[in-house]
Amino acid sequence: MAEQAASASMAASLEEVRAHDHDRFLTLLFAPSAKRPALTALYAFNIEIARIAELVTEPMMGHIRLQWWRETLEGLPHGETRGHAAAEALHEAGAVPLDKLQSLIDARERDLSDDAFGDIGALEAYAEETSSALMLIAAEILAGEGEAQKAATAIRHAGIAYALTGIMRALPLHASQGRLLLPANILGRRDVDPHDVLGGRVTEALRAAMNDMIASARAHLASARASSFGAAVLPALLPASLCDRYLEIMSAPGFDPFTQPVEVPAFRRQLRLLGRKLSGRF
Repeated sequence: MAEQAASASMAASLEEVRAHDHDRFLTLLFAPSAKRPALTALYAFNIEIARIAELVTEPMMGHIRLQWWRETLEGLPHGETRGHAAAEALHEAGAVPLDKLQSLIDARERDLSDDAFGDIGALEAYAEETSSALMLIAAEILAGEGEAQKAATAIRHAGIAYALTGIMRALPLHASQGRLLLPANILGRRDVDPHDVLGGRVTEALRAAMNDMIASARAHLASARASSFGAAVLPALLPASLCDRYLEIMSAPGFDPFTQPVEVPAFRRQLRLLGRKLSGRF
């Protein structure tokens, strides 16, 4: 019965990743089969903590949920999963470094703050503590801590690039929630009125600010691709290979982030990932 429950939890976690983090879901196909359960559990856990700010109506409720996850992780070594599918998947996989998951939780406290990111450096630091840190854990699962650390520079830049791209893709969602993650200094330099953004109104000033962000994401992609990494960690880096097309869509003349979804068909993403896997690049 316990094995059936564990398998059901892993299946439920895989479905969560498919539904809410489809890019990483696709990259699971290019990871060794023995590593997929741990990666699935990791990505499902990340979804749980990353979506808290979107699901709660008050910051306090978000802090309570994050604390619940801290306590849940503390109980996992003793088999205490609290009946949550993602926690059960983590326990079943057994290869996910729980101390590093605690650091991911700490980084997600920032999601519950109304304070704006003052500049691109502050946003990049947040991206490193969330997106890059997640990639680093995935690389450790795939290849061990030593190989993951050798690829740390590539992982850092790839994670930041993927996060910046994702933040721009999520601009309409964040605006609808009254959240604005674009750095204040970029908005100020481009004379963007935050009320226009929160009201879902596109302006040339907003497009200029987004182009600044796009340039930063592309610079991090270039730095990541110029850095060394072992073949075993490639599946952890593969989500960043999908940034190019997303950035291309958003940099097109006349792009309206509030009416044009930044989506790429799954089969095209699969082909891109397959090509990157075969070439040993991302």
